[in-house]
Amino acid sequence: MIPAMLEAHVQHFFFESADLINQVADILAGPVTEAAEAAVACLTAGGKLLVCAQRVDVSLAQGLCAALMHGFERERPGLPALLLEGSRWTTAVAPEDELATQIRTLGQPGDLLVVFAGTVGDDVRLLAAVAEAHARDLSVILLTGGEPGHWPDALAETDVWIPVAHERPLRVRELHGLVMHALCDAIDLQLLGEAG
Repeated sequence: MIPAMLEAHVQHFFFESADLINQVADILAGPVTEAAEAAVACLTAGGKLLVCAQRVDVSLAQGLCAALMHGFERERPGLPALLLEGSRWTTAVAPEDELATQIRTLGQPGDLLVVFAGTVGDDVRLLAAVAEAHARDLSVILLTGGEPGHWPDALAETDVWIPVAHERPLRVRELHGLVMHALCDAIDLQLLGEAG
């Protein structure tokens, strides 16, 4: 490939991402604000965030936990956030119940479950986790991409849904990463005020 053509292709890759961010900024600002308010209400009441995902979205869940526990862009005390993990931790539980079992064991009323569902569709583990969260009186922040599938039916009135209506998994993960950063920034803004 000619270098100039390759460079144009790379530029287009960036422009496509920027265009998508501009398209969804107004759409996602409301749900991200609601999610940040729910997270701060949970944390200031002594609760914790339980965070889960499947497949490649686990890195986003890890990033959220790290930013909450170790600080985002400003210094502050750590915030309680726990990553729930899948198949590595035990063989005593059916795979579809792995996350739900952890929520049943660790979740307390008033805690908050954050689910990075990406474009995996109706993942039985994640759906079971949301159902168990509701059974334990936890609200849910759900990030999805692609078609909504059964997710709208799985959510309660107190939940916050952040849907990225895009079919390309790469773009959904990019936006979920941006949403994660915006969420952390909004949490810090509420807890610490404007940066001085």
